[in-house]
Amino acid sequence: MQSTKVGLLGFGTIGTGVVRVLQQNQDLLACRLGNNIELVRIADLDTTTDRGVKLDAGLLTDDAQALLNDPEIQIVIELIGGYEPARTFVLQAIRNGKHVVTANKALLAMHGEEIFRAAEESGVNVLFEAAVGGGIPVISAIKENLGANNFSALYGILNGTCNYILSRMDEEGADFSEVLTDAQKQGFAEADPTFDIEGVDTAHKLALLISLCFGTKVDFDKIYTEGISKVTALDIEYARDFGYKLKLLAIGKRDGEQIEARVHPTMIPKDYPLSAISGVFNSVRMVGDFSGPVMLSGYGAGMDATASAVIGDVIAAARDQQSNIGIRSPSLGCPQAKLTSYTIKPMEQIVTSYYLRFTVKDNPGVLAQIAGALGKYEISIESMVQPHRHEAEAVPIVFMTHEAEERNVSAALAEIDQLGVTQEETLLIRVEENLE
Repeated sequence: MQSTKVGLLGFGTIGTGVVRVLQQNQDLLACRLGNNIELVRIADLDTTTDRGVKLDAGLLTDDAQALLNDPEIQIVIELIGGYEPARTFVLQAIRNGKHVVTANKALLAMHGEEIFRAAEESGVNVLFEAAVGGGIPVISAIKENLGANNFSALYGILNGTCNYILSRMDEEGADFSEVLTDAQKQGFAEADPTFDIEGVDTAHKLALLISLCFGTKVDFDKIYTEGISKVTALDIEYARDFGYKLKLLAIGKRDGEQIEARVHPTMIPKDYPLSAISGVFNSVRMVGDFSGPVMLSGYGAGMDATASAVIGDVIAAARDQQSNIGIRSPSLGCPQAKLTSYTIKPMEQIVTSYYLRFTVKDNPGVLAQIAGALGKYEISIESMVQPHRHEAEAVPIVFMTHEAEERNVSAALAEIDQLGVTQEETLLIRVEENLE
């Protein structure tokens, strides 16, 4: 039986998982592919740490160039992460005529256009199922099974760390900082969790999903990105009382010639399927013109789930290699020349409902002043919660609004800040009522 020869760049957690899959399911993969997948070289700066998998002598090297320039290697798996040297290595592999499989969402969100164009010109694949949703087969679903559809919207819970934290806060009434610290101890959050909790990781993934669903180039810097670090247990309690769950949601919507592209804490109705996604699970919900709403869920990260997605892409690339057909499916589902350039809709033009929590002095007339400022900017109040008078000097007042334009909400909050009645920064959380 012939072999498809593979090189692995990066031998960390996911790289170790890839080796485990190739070793443990070797016979299964050969049966499904009709060809062996042979890992012939691994490159990593650390060649001494025991990863818990047995390697043949000479397989592991610290020389990435030896791997990239090996004429036998047909597929390069990039699991280094970050921008450099990953970008340089990926482009070099492409120039050398090798297919590339990567889990590097940050690299593709920032440099995807350059990489995908280079791959197209060289007649090779760049596959990235593991970059979005871990083990969830969302990329292939969009490109293949749902390829007949024009998509109007997509919604995603795309970061397991944030979803785990918000789930724990909801279930236990715990504070954000407390749950984050515990998540770090358990390995569910990085030592530096900034990219996760501030929404950057989710925005990287959203950029790729928008390109795939709407066939457009995306300027990553124009995706509105807001994390969960300001959310408190009190906000989650109020959300529950109003009939909502609080999630860090990635939102992409087509609006004429514009695309909404935003990541932020979002209240969604508690009886919606996305509300049930808890813990480290991820989910993507897409709305196609013929398929209707489709939702995929599963483990969004972790060694095994991500390695599964990586090997799935290796199988796809190997099949193309065997068939001598070059690129069967372009990286983003259509050729680079066919991609459109929709503009990202400015956040100030977004229309949605809002949860507003004010922390105010417990004085007569405060409520009327706030309500008056909201009314001045045509912000209609749907419901309100004001605690009974108590000993505390500052008390929360919570409003749920009807739909309003973001620029009006921002202007109203700025005016309320000038009134001198608030004791803390007002918390704004957007509400999505209809995920269709």
